[in-house]
Formats: sequence, structure tokens, C-alpha cells
Amino acid sequence: MTGARLERKLAAAVARASADFRLIEPNDHVMVCVSGGKDSLVLLHLLRHIVRRAPFPFTFVAVHLDQRQPGYPEGVVTDHLQREGYPYRIVREDTYRIVKERVKPGDTFCALCSRLRRGILYNVAVELGATKIALGHHRDDIVETLLLNLFFSGQLKAMPPRLRSDDGRNIVIRPLAYAAEADVAALATELALPVIPCGCRAAQPDLKRQWVKELLVELSRDNPHLRGNLFAATMRVRPTHLLDRQLWHALEQQSG
Repeated sequence: MTGARLERKLAAAVARASADFRLIEPNDHVMVCVSGGKDSLVLLHLLRHIVRRAPFPFTFVAVHLDQRQPGYPEGVVTDHLQREGYPYRIVREDTYRIVKERVKPGDTFCALCSRLRRGILYNVAVELGATKIALGHHRDDIVETLLLNLFFSGQLKAMPPRLRSDDGRNIVIRPLAYAAEADVAALATELALPVIPCGCRAAQPDLKRQWVKELLVELSRDNPHLRGNLFAATMRVRPTHLLDRQLWHALEQQSG
């Protein structure tokens, strides 16, 4: 598939998700969290494509958080944002030092690193007057999170396309919710985007998520529709056929 066709396909997926869950609305000012990974860079590219064609006005700004991780390639993201003419802000916070000090030997950095990053970005969104915070999670992230919660947390949940933050100040959106990772990766390659890896993850890989990724690859050999079916399951929920007691009593009261 050509780059132009991929762009149109992914832009259409973003538009569908936005229409279904009110992700981008008239006069929104969207803060796009740009990690430097392929997903957020592609999302930023697509929003520039969409803002020119949307039937209503909205604006966006790219925000990149430099967490002072080892091996961080200084200037790569900034140079890209400047070269492409994106409105942007660079935030520098040494969260890596905090994580190194607090995490016990043998434990992974991801949970604390994510909490620190989230808190910083939430504050920046308020400072910028952003009405939405856009993250680059795609369909495969949602499926993997569904399985991670099932296997390791005993919870039936994934990643919502739209979510109000716990502190109530921000609305977090995932415009790539309907987009397949393979398409996102292909467009990133086609556009020659300057993708940078997470140094933290390189040093401490998320073994559970990697195991789920490999499991999906293995199972998909026999069932190529597996990922699509798992994703579809998140949209076709039958509450009456589950065992959540609170939910069951609430449904009983409604029907009674």
C-alpha cells in the first residue's frame, strides 16, 4: 500500500473513532504527547492532515517530555518538530533519576515512570489550556492491555478511547484506537519519521507485555482474525452474561 493510501486509511480510522467517542470536537485545543516513538509521531502527522479537512475548527500542539533517560538522542524530536513546522513545547524533567532512586533492584521502572510522566503531562496540559490530551495507543495496544488485565490482574478492561483523568482536570483521548499497529508502523517507515526508542524499556523490557505480544503472534498463525475478534469483543459487551455482582444487581434493578 502506498504512503498516500495508508495516510487516507489511517486518517479515516481516526475520524471514525473521533465520531464514535467524541474525541476531537469543535474548538478543541489538543495536546499531542509525542514520545518520539512511531505511534505518537504518526498521530501528529495524521492530525495535521485532518485539521485541514475537518468540518469544524480545532488546534493542536505537540508536547515532548525529555525524561533524561540514558541514551536519549538530544535534539532529534525537536529538530523534527521544527522542520515540519509543528507548534510544540519541550519539557525537561529528570524522572529517570527519581525512578532509579525509588525502584528496588529487580523491579521494573515502567509503573513509576508512567505515573511521573502522566502527572507532568497533566500539569502541562492545564498550563497550555488544552481541552484534550492525545496519546498514541493503537488497536493492538488495546488488545494487549485487555489480555494483560485478564491474565495478570483478573480484570475485564482495556484502554478506553476517551477517559477523564482521576483528578478530573483532563480528558485523555486515543485517536488511533481503530488503527492497526502494522499500518502505523508502515506509514512511519514510508514517511521516514525519526523514531527514537525508549531507553528505559531497552534497559528493562516489559516482559509481560512482550509475552502477550508473542502469544498473539503464535495464536494468530492458526487464526488470522484473532486480533480483530479480540478487539471486536471490547465493543460487543454482554453485561448480562458476566459475573460482576454490582453490575448484576444494577441490571436487576433496572429490569425490575
